[in-house]
Formats: sequence, structure tokens, C-alpha cells
Amino acid sequence: MAEPVAVIAVCGHEAAYGRALDGIVDAGVSIVSSGRELFRSITAHGRRNTETVIVPMTLGRDPDLVADTARTLRAVPAGERGTTVLAEPFGTSQHLVAWLRAAAGRVPETSALLVTAPSGDPFEDAELYRIAALVRRYGRSGLVEVAFTGGDPDPAEGIRRCRLLGAQRVTLVPAAFALPDVPEAETVPVDRTGPLIPASALRRVLGERVADARRRWREHGDDGVAAGLIAAENHGHSHTHPPGEGHEHSHGHPHDPGHPHEHSHGHSHDPGHEHGHSHEHDPGHEHEHGPGPLHTHRYPSAPGADRVIRSIA
Repeated sequence: MAEPVAVIAVCGHEAAYGRALDGIVDAGVSIVSSGRELFRSITAHGRRNTETVIVPMTLGRDPDLVADTARTLRAVPAGERGTTVLAEPFGTSQHLVAWLRAAAGRVPETSALLVTAPSGDPFEDAELYRIAALVRRYGRSGLVEVAFTGGDPDPAEGIRRCRLLGAQRVTLVPAAFALPDVPEAETVPVDRTGPLIPASALRRVLGERVADARRRWREHGDDGVAAGLIAAENHGHSHTHPPGEGHEHSHGHPHDPGHPHEHSHGHSHDPGHEHGHSHEHDPGHEHEHGPGPLHTHRYPSAPGADRVIRSIA
């Protein structure tokens, strides 16, 4: 018999702060929002000395949820949190592309796709445009647009844009756990597909994240906090400088000419040097660094890119 474990699903705007998961996850899963509610849930489980796994319920657009969860867990005194570990997030942007492509495959080719999600910060919203572009590039839908509930463009404006671009029918595809409302009184037929992830699949993926986190703790003593703290490290902070616009940041220590060094924030460059806090690469090359020494490259056009890959600790 498997040892009992408590599961906390911490939710942000992608899951309507938990409302979108009501009645979908197993009854024993605690659904909380980040911050104080999460803090109280951790300490309550800690007082019962229950092994606990926290899963950030993001589909990949909200790395701040992961980082905030890690900070909250770190803030709980060790004596009050017991054995509590942080799992990998429920999904990544790669997963979201795959899930959206699968959803798009169930929509008639004659219908435009309107990928719809709750509005986040500007960088999260920009990420959805990138994801939608990949869905269009590697899918069969000729027209893929984006809309944000509570943002701009909203679904009504997104439908209008699809119509102006020649769509005879529009299907709303959720890029979130919650289903979007369908605007009324539109001049083209509007459908809605969803949920993005069926309840049975959602429970299975959640269970995989929990199992991976427990294995990582038992085999490596890794509670996931260190990786979680840097989840949003480059979120919205990359920047470049146009050619010829030099700048300097002080290191606080000298270097001999030709001295090689690594830097993150304190650095200087010759005029014409372009850089980012992430990395610049050749066009078409996507590059990702995850926590730890693992170094991966993503090629969305590779065979099997439309399949969800289970995360490995």
C-alpha cells in the first residue's frame, strides 16, 4: 500500500485562483491560492506531520506562481512545515503548445481558432502570442488569433478580428483551466472547445508531478525550493541594446585585458555588443535553461513535438 501523502494545488489566474479545479481534482487535494492561504495550508499539514507535496497549477505562462510558491514554502519555519516538497509546475509552455495543438485537431479546418486565456502581466500575455504562433505554424489551422478575458483584446474583439480576416466560423480554445464565456450577438457562428485538459488527464498529470517530487526527495533530498526560486528569473527581464549603444555596469573588481569572466548583471561591453539576461540566438533557434546542469534545446518541428512529455526530476 502506498504511503499517504497530502497534495496542495496552488492556483493563480490560469485556474481562476482555484475555482476552475473545484470538482475536478481528487477530493483529498487541497486547492488554495498563493500567499497567505498557501502558508496556512502548509502549516496545517505540517502540524499533522503529513508528507506534503505542493504543485503549482500553471500551464507554463505563470512562472511567478512557481517562484512565489517557493518563497512561501521557504518562509514557513522548518518546525512547522514537516516534510513538504515543491513539485515541478503542472505544465510548461511546451506542454501548452502540445495541448493546444491537440485541441486544435478537434476543430474543423474551416474554423478560425481564438486561443483565449485570462489576462496576466504583459510578459505572460506576450508569451501566449508566441504559443499561438507555434500552434498555427505546426498545426492545420490557417487562422489563429489570441484574446484575453479581462484584457485586450477581449474575446468579443478577438472574434471581430477573425471575422475581418475572413473567418466564417470561430472556435474559442481555452489556454487555461477555466472555460471562457462565449460572447453573444456575434455576426459569425462561435463555438467553444474544452476543457483544454480532460478531468481524467488532469488528475493523471497531477499524480505524476506528485510522484516525481516524492522520488526526487527520497533519492536526492531535494525539496524543489531552490529550483522554484529561480523559475521566474528571466521572466520579463531580458533586454538588448541597439548596435552602437554601449553601456557600463560596474563589476566592483578589475580584469586584466582578455580576462574571461561570467556575469549576470554587473558587466560592461564594447559599443555594438548586444546581450540579454537570457540569451540571443540565431533566428528560429529556441533555447532553454532549466534548473541545475541540464541543458536542453527545443525544436518544435521535431517528430513527436505534439506529444506531452512527462517531466523528469
